[in-house]
Amino acid sequence: MGEARDMKRASRVVLSVFIAIALLYVVYFMPLPLYIFKPGTAEDIHPMVHAKQVSEEKGKFMLTTVQVADATVFGYLMSYVRPYEELRLKRDLLRNNETEAEYSRRQEVVMLTSQADAVQAVYNRLKMPYHISKDGVVIQQVYPDVPAHDVLQAGDTLVKIDDKPIQTMEEVRGGIKGKKAGETVLVSYKRKGEIRTKDIALAALPVDKKAQPADAAPAASQVGLGVVLAELHSVKAESEEQQVTIKAGDIGGPSAGLMFSLEIYNRLAPGDITKGYKVAGTGEIDREGHVGVIGGIQHKIVAADRAGAEIFFSPADYKAPTGQTIPNYSDAKKRADELGTKMTVVPVATMDEALDYLAKLPAKTGS
Repeated sequence: MGEARDMKRASRVVLSVFIAIALLYVVYFMPLPLYIFKPGTAEDIHPMVHAKQVSEEKGKFMLTTVQVADATVFGYLMSYVRPYEELRLKRDLLRNNETEAEYSRRQEVVMLTSQADAVQAVYNRLKMPYHISKDGVVIQQVYPDVPAHDVLQAGDTLVKIDDKPIQTMEEVRGGIKGKKAGETVLVSYKRKGEIRTKDIALAALPVDKKAQPADAAPAASQVGLGVVLAELHSVKAESEEQQVTIKAGDIGGPSAGLMFSLEIYNRLAPGDITKGYKVAGTGEIDREGHVGVIGGIQHKIVAADRAGAEIFFSPADYKAPTGQTIPNYSDAKKRADELGTKMTVVPVATMDEALDYLAKLPAKTGS
């Protein structure tokens, strides 16, 4: 009888331990279909921008980031207690059923494009001659249920199709033109510095019905590898003395474009436009210097304030052709008011507006 009781007691202990471990996993480790967005960091851009012309900055320009984390049950509950955290569904962030790895790669590609646009915007502003160098075509996503899915992956760079070198998306289209679904092409691609070659069957790709007029005849399926591609390019100054490169590490996305452009301008133009101030900000930029709206600005305001920024450049609110207003400055100012920060939030629609604001600032006392 005593042995039976001991066995039951031991079984209950084992079951209790198992349940406790299962509960710990569910609460603290099991991911939910949600992301938690919260303030990230404000990073000094100066070490990221490399140029032969060295400038002594008394202040600094800082890009701002948003931290994105997988939500667990514990994180979900704590997000209602911790200030400045936001929950978003993963499916709202990921496009076309892309994986998280493909999303990360897309952000890396967009960051590289943003850097090139920032350099080009400054060269245009300072009237410095340059040319565009084609750096290849990179894969951002591979569709499921196509033969290429078993071979290619996000981050691969296409090198050749049937021995034809690839540098542009037009050359990719030319490499498969006239071929039918099921036919194979010999694809050379680079992955982690190694060039690999594989025969890959082409697939009939689904037609985007949203892009077709309502009264249009049904469109024929297109044939392709079933990948989402992006062209990489870099901006080369005609004078080596004016060449600028950017190395931002693992920071992704397009929203550092404006701040990169200000740092680059400060390297290439005479004087120090920081005037001793700590200047943070965010915003996409195009090659003409227009500043585009971004997401998560309410978190970036917090990151900038924590880093001691005195000025924050925000994209101005944008009124879309549909009449809808996309807020950036309004959201940034609202969060700044909630924080009670002394930081000045400045709306800008172009790089020139940011430069004009800095030009009118008095030099910081004691800088």
